[in-house]
Amino acid sequence: MSTERAARWALVTGASAGIGAAFAREFATRGINLVLTARRRDRLDELAGELKSGHAVQVECVVADLADPQAPARLCAEIARRGIAVDTLINNAGYGLPGHFHAQPWQAHAQFLQVMVSSPCELVHILLPPMQQCGYGRIINVASLAGLIPGASGHTLYAASKAFLIKFSQSLALENAKRGVNVCAVCPGFTYSEFHDVTGTRNIVSKMPGWMWLGAAEVARQGADAVERGEAVFVTGRVNRLIKSLVKLLPDRMSMRMVQKRSKNFRAQ
Repeated sequence: MSTERAARWALVTGASAGIGAAFAREFATRGINLVLTARRRDRLDELAGELKSGHAVQVECVVADLADPQAPARLCAEIARRGIAVDTLINNAGYGLPGHFHAQPWQAHAQFLQVMVSSPCELVHILLPPMQQCGYGRIINVASLAGLIPGASGHTLYAASKAFLIKFSQSLALENAKRGVNVCAVCPGFTYSEFHDVTGTRNIVSKMPGWMWLGAAEVARQGADAVERGEAVFVTGRVNRLIKSLVKLLPDRMSMRMVQKRSKNFRAQ
């Protein structure tokens, strides 16, 4: 099969801000055309204008709310209607639900799981077969260091959803290793973005030392390089990789106590 495409297109979910916008900028610098999707049309249009004026790429915007179970299929149908063949998927859309599990109604958790688990899986299910057929594809599932360490108190389903994406990515990577499709779960730690403002934890996490943070642009650059290298799971930043290694060496009970002691510094209780 030929690995050459007339035009490369990447779909970035949650592209209106933070890591999603950073991935859009990173791929634009690499000459890849972009489909940007999020809920906020004004933010998408602003980013599209920036990318088209600064890089020789095409940019399309499609407004979608991935909390709607019908959104992934509608999004892909609209992309196909515009005659675009996506060969790079960045599943980035996500957020956190603050507080303990029963602090939120079940409907809020159901919508969360739709955005964080079901929608990424459905987008892969729709977009992967054409990648396999042409012998080229890149899939980045934006997970988190939280998915590699014991779950913390508060934001109960967040780490669980990220752990799912990591295992999902590993299996996909193995299934597609000989088909020209690279799959990578990119696992950032603390990242400068709007995420903590949305979850209402900015005052909590601002007390974390500066050396624990990375910029969104650096996360996107490292993540894009990792999927090209064929890494199935990649933790951004040396500090985060050290944390992952240390937790792996500790007995489970000890690592859980450590996370429990520190969770008040980064999770809304």
